[in-house]
Amino acid sequence: MSPRITRTLVVFGALLVLGSVDLAIWGKERVVRTGETIFLELAPVDPRSLMQGDYMALRFQLADDIDRWRELEGRARTRAAPLSVDERGVARLATDGGDAEIAFRIRRGSVWLGTNAYFFAEGTGDRYAEARYGEFRVGDDGEAVLVGLRDAELNPL
Repeated sequence: MSPRITRTLVVFGALLVLGSVDLAIWGKERVVRTGETIFLELAPVDPRSLMQGDYMALRFQLADDIDRWRELEGRARTRAAPLSVDERGVARLATDGGDAEIAFRIRRGSVWLGTNAYFFAEGTGDRYAEARYGEFRVGDDGEAVLVGLRDAELNPL
């Protein structure tokens, strides 16, 4: 292959990768701007992994509930779950229909709701010790983006 064709292919490949990344970022930003706000209850995590450096390990009760629902209902191929959202915006699994839907992935055999960590500025970790809910924006397609953490009263941290 000539050097000119090789360069052309490398440039085309780089543009394709960068375009894909930009498109993914644009999609997440759109969800953050226009998505419905919901709150997902945090499940307990191993205290030794709660604070590691400048991030907090997260686990969501909804992910555990979806895992059990998929197993009990034989929904191994399902990649979205119905939600009921209460008047405060707290979302729970709705096994008989729902107000909204959340997309999920399977990572290491478990339900993954888009993140398992929350990153924060160095030295501000104590402020997040009271976190009880993750604040998400959910798009029309069910894609969820974590935008913050909230305390037991849903106050921003």
